[in-house]
Amino acid sequence: MNASAASATRRPAALLGWMDGLADETRLRLLRLLEREELTVQELCDVLRLPQSTVSRHLKTLSGAGWLASRREGTASYYRFSDALDAGARRLWKLARAETDGWTSAEQDEVRLEARLRARREGAEQFFAGAAQEWEALRAEAYGLRFEREALLGLLPAEWVVADLGCGAGTLSASLAPSVARVIGVDQSAAMLRAARRRLEPFDNVELHRAGLEALPLPTGSCDAALLVLVLTYVPGVAAVLAEAARILKPGGRLVVVDLSRHGDESFARRLGQVRLGFAPEELARAFTGAGLASPSVRPLPPEPGARGPALFIATARQPAGPTR
Repeated sequence: MNASAASATRRPAALLGWMDGLADETRLRLLRLLEREELTVQELCDVLRLPQSTVSRHLKTLSGAGWLASRREGTASYYRFSDALDAGARRLWKLARAETDGWTSAEQDEVRLEARLRARREGAEQFFAGAAQEWEALRAEAYGLRFEREALLGLLPAEWVVADLGCGAGTLSASLAPSVARVIGVDQSAAMLRAARRRLEPFDNVELHRAGLEALPLPTGSCDAALLVLVLTYVPGVAAVLAEAARILKPGGRLVVVDLSRHGDESFARRLGQVRLGFAPEELARAFTGAGLASPSVRPLPPEPGARGPALFIATARQPAGPTR
């Protein structure tokens, strides 16, 4: 049997397998949720209001059929819609998703998912509201100071407009302000922004905004560079934040990320209010590509003497240049 004949024989079997995966109400609900957001088993149980045994059984079925990918982070298992899903399965899912739009069960799931994600964000906000006054010392104790200089190495011309996303108390913005044309700081924490305004008062080329990083109050293509320094470990929806960072970049603009490499210290994450245990290089490179960014690069940063926190990395990517005129 030649290759084309063998492929033709396999296709009906694959189709039947995909259809079997979709032939269950709970599995349809799971796929609708996980296409939107990476979630833990416990979060899925809370949203679906089903016992863990039921949810785990359906997750196993969907994972075995190639619909889902998963990863371990400490004691939790995270599931997401698979990036490697067959194109035929994607076409079938597009039809299934359209046919289930307006489904009451799915709409209720969406409401509970929004509440669950809001609780994630509020947990990080509560940490920063209480830590604003001692954040500088806490951050220096955990990571040292060298990572800020490494982030600056990702910047180029002095005429650039730079977005400091998750600017916190304004330390990095203050370092950038003398070197670039304009700095735009964005943070969701009112307490952090109060500290940032005090620090940045001497600079007339810095503006600050209070906003979530999933919906930046900045025009499309308005920045030459964007920084996310020790931010993504606090973010429940990394894909949405990277998509927004990509949106505000000019063609050829750069994104620079400094954050924690994947680690297993759950007590450290809890102490600093983080929602995830760092990132693996391939995970972040994949997220960059998913946001439409090009040339992703991730490299570890050498540990700074005296720093007690997990190892850090620096990652860069760029907004593809527009068509040549």
